[in-house]
Amino acid sequence: MENFNDIIKSDSLILVDFYATWCGPCKMMHPVLEELKQDLGDSIRIIKLDVDKNEALSSRFRIQSVPTLMLFKNGEILWRQSGAMRLNDLKNLIAQHT
Repeated sequence: MENFNDIIKSDSLILVDFYATWCGPCKMMHPVLEELKQDLGDSIRIIKLDVDKNEALSSRFRIQSVPTLMLFKNGEILWRQSGAMRLNDLKNLIAQHT
């Protein structure tokens, strides 16, 4: 598996979804993220990280609620938000960073 630090250093957009399997809003985000990937294709990479299986990363980024979405490019955090989002809101946000 690729190293998380190497992935977020990419010069393309990386959307990271910190989620939990027991989280209702996280389950609602799954189809939204799938549709987002279908719509945007290779212009974005989406990574899902289970906070219970990735405690060190969750702690590093101070994840206190799930889902937490973070947008990275060149190793920098461009945007971060906790809570579920609608597809159009997410697409508009990503468009601001392309």
